[in-house]
Amino acid sequence: MTARILIVDDEPDILQAFERMLTNEGHEVECTLSADEALDLLDRMSVDLVVTDLTMPRMDGFELLTRLRQRGDDTPTVVISGGGTVEAAVRAIRLGALDFLEKPVHRERLVLTVQNALRYAQLQEMHGRLQAEIRHERTLVGRSPAMQRLLGLISRVAPSDGRVLITGENGTGKELVAAAIHAGSLRSAGPFVKLNCGAVPKDLVESELFGHEKGAFTGAVTARKGRFELAHEGTLLLDEIGDMPMPMQVKLLRVLQEGQFERVGGGRTLKVDVRVLAATNRDLSAMVRSGDFREDLFYRLNVVTLHIPPLRERREDLPLLLAHFTAPGRKGHGLRLTPEAIEHISRYDFPGNVRELENLVERLAILFPNEIISAQVVRDVMTTTHDSQKHAQGGLYQRGKTLRQLLHELERGIMVEAIAAHGNSKGAAAQALGTERSHFYKKCRHYGIGENEM
Repeated sequence: MTARILIVDDEPDILQAFERMLTNEGHEVECTLSADEALDLLDRMSVDLVVTDLTMPRMDGFELLTRLRQRGDDTPTVVISGGGTVEAAVRAIRLGALDFLEKPVHRERLVLTVQNALRYAQLQEMHGRLQAEIRHERTLVGRSPAMQRLLGLISRVAPSDGRVLITGENGTGKELVAAAIHAGSLRSAGPFVKLNCGAVPKDLVESELFGHEKGAFTGAVTARKGRFELAHEGTLLLDEIGDMPMPMQVKLLRVLQEGQFERVGGGRTLKVDVRVLAATNRDLSAMVRSGDFREDLFYRLNVVTLHIPPLRERREDLPLLLAHFTAPGRKGHGLRLTPEAIEHISRYDFPGNVRELENLVERLAILFPNEIISAQVVRDVMTTTHDSQKHAQGGLYQRGKTLRQLLHELERGIMVEAIAAHGNSKGAAAQALGTERSHFYKKCRHYGIGENEM
């Protein structure tokens, strides 16, 4: 992967030599003769790596490292010194440097150190993002014929580098299937990155995908890598691909064809090696016919299709899923259900699929800790929290209730289902329903939709 590298050294001959070595490796190289010039340059542009000498007039490499950290610049840095000592190396590392090289620096050592520093920085950034996203173990649970067929297909497509289109209703586990494909691929040691196209405002999708340079738009106070850069030599999941705006579909097609792109506000072309997986709960074929999705992009993404069956079509997996969600370490740990309770749960269609089932288990564990859950308890909780089930059993009209009350119940049920269908995210549910977030949050407070349904 190419990178923009800043070299800081007060000796012009060394600058030229380093520039030649790294340019031959395909990198874009900027050079400055002092730390002051380096800080000025970093105010105007972003770089992927700083390689700096330690011994320089006016401001040395130690002071440069200190200034970078004081201003919140976490650009990875490698330091070089002609009089290297253990004390200097330790001090540089404590100030944030990733590595320490002693002059004279041989070409092979410099190239390898730069590669390792760039790779380490990429993994650190990915680690920070994924820590916030990983909520539970990525496990596909099920022994039904439908799940066995799906697992067999995953094992066949995972080792290839082909693109896969994952289809299925909300809550069926499309992200888990994508994670399983990545884990079984030759890229498993690389990053697994995801982007929910439906949860990102339309004007920010390009920045999320391709990154942006400092000052590219209002609020872009620092440069940021996009998902394609973060997924280099790994896998990128484009979830809810059917929600991607048409202008971005054109740009995505170019990346899939050429494997290169530019950051927003940047002029240099970046090349990446990424396996792209796409997921959707929509009928892309119908969207192609209606002109809402590009036909050429559809065929680029749809090399292999994996369809995940809804939970109502594999009810025999429900006991296994319940055991999985109540196992030690899970949010439903310790929940005990009577056979009659399990039977009652098994009769429900779960329009929100596995995600809705998991939310039900968590809700029961919170409301009734250390209790044996009977069928009546399950019935009461499900009647209260799943208004759609009540409407399906008795119709929309209920004696003794005014139109206003019925409309409020219906609205609350729709909101609860929308939140569950979008990963318990109120923001994503508001966007999907086409309403302002502040208004949606106000409605949630009014209807008592609390943290467990966010």
